[in-house]
Amino acid sequence: MGSGKVTDWQGKHVTVAGLGVSGVPAAKVLHGLGAVVTVVNDGDDERARAQAAELEALGITVRLGDGATLPEGTELIVTAPGWKPDKPLFAAAEKAGVPVWGDVELAWQLRGPDAAPWLAVTGTNGKTTTVQMLASILRAAGLRTAAVGNIGVSLLDVVLGDEKYDVLAVELSSYQLHWAPSLRAHSAVVLNLAPDHLDWHGSMEAYAKDKGRVYEGNRVACVYNVADKATEDLVREADVEEGCRAVGFTLGTPAPSQLGVVDGILVDRAFVEDRQKNAQELAEVSDVNPPAPHNIANALAAAALARAFGVPAKAVRDGLRAFRPDAHRIAHVADVDGVAYVDDSKATNTHAAGASLAAYESIVWIAGGLAKGATFDELVAGAAKRLRGVVLIGADRALIREALARHAPEVPVVDLERTDTGAMRAAVAEARKLAHAGDTVLLAPACASMDMFANYNKRGDAFAEAVRELGEGAGA
Repeated sequence: MGSGKVTDWQGKHVTVAGLGVSGVPAAKVLHGLGAVVTVVNDGDDERARAQAAELEALGITVRLGDGATLPEGTELIVTAPGWKPDKPLFAAAEKAGVPVWGDVELAWQLRGPDAAPWLAVTGTNGKTTTVQMLASILRAAGLRTAAVGNIGVSLLDVVLGDEKYDVLAVELSSYQLHWAPSLRAHSAVVLNLAPDHLDWHGSMEAYAKDKGRVYEGNRVACVYNVADKATEDLVREADVEEGCRAVGFTLGTPAPSQLGVVDGILVDRAFVEDRQKNAQELAEVSDVNPPAPHNIANALAAAALARAFGVPAKAVRDGLRAFRPDAHRIAHVADVDGVAYVDDSKATNTHAAGASLAAYESIVWIAGGLAKGATFDELVAGAAKRLRGVVLIGADRALIREALARHAPEVPVVDLERTDTGAMRAAVAEARKLAHAGDTVLLAPACASMDMFANYNKRGDAFAEAVRELGEGAGA
């Protein structure tokens, strides 16, 4: 069955791996197309049983507590993005010559003949912001678009829905790209590459290779980060369509075929006549919200993809002005006694936390959680000069404490052992004691949240709530 387009699903035996957010809709869609669907799931808890009952009522077979065995007669596996490539089910599939697709590949296969082209965004950090900026720019150009993919709006829903789009802004994770062999974007960007999810991919090399898949078969532009050579290397390695160009973005002055910044203005030297001599002004740095360096990089990447699609310069400016960042992304919560409190709970890895720490001069840093295999020496060494103090929380805080002892031994550290719901309140109280007027108390954990919170949103909410209580206590 390869990765060619499947048009007739009637009677095809498809195994869906994992219930979850993508598994349930995928099973329903495939069943609706006439496929014979079996869902396998490792877990057998209350939630899984409820989802199974819903699917079984439609006539779909569900096997709970057995995600390792390949069901008899399987012709295709559609997997949830979180399932690791080394699972026994996939080894069995490979042995039997059965292809494995993710939800993104399924959506790509199910597009209609006049489907909207995809502008694809991946990278370790900044994906969601860049995709939302891109959608805002495309809308400002009068195009029918949506921000979809890894950000909550299901690609399957969009591809199979009645609404017609001119172009889609698609966020793709490394997991999704791993299982999307035939995806071919109009244009794509890898924003940056830093060690992340190595427990899933097995190595940095495998992780980078999966990110690089986003460039395969690009038609117009492969956009890369000039400051991150690994992203340019991936462009070089990609097999693209004739005439597709490499386009860089930089926070410095752009060379020809790049977008960059000159005297506080975002400029384009890639999508203009005579790139050697000409540059097109797109927007001012002040049009980017917030104008932190890594966010200006996101804006340039979004602008590059929009320009690759033929969007006029004015729409870039209008789209960036209209964009509002999501909660928990460098969100200013309040000022209390001259100290700024900033929530960047979304900084779930060291690369994101590093970008966040670089945005402030004097910081009391709240950090810690689940490290996901990360190391913290480089992050701490880079931020040491800016740290007034550190408050550590969460399961893997010792790893950060050890890095601080090595690279910032003079910085005071408060190590909070408690992991109950009041821990964040305690962390904010400790941070307040360490902070002086003019400092920033920054929640940029550099770790995942699931050891203490349901997700990074809940962690950020707990921080904001604790800060508001401080403010009320200070009579603010």
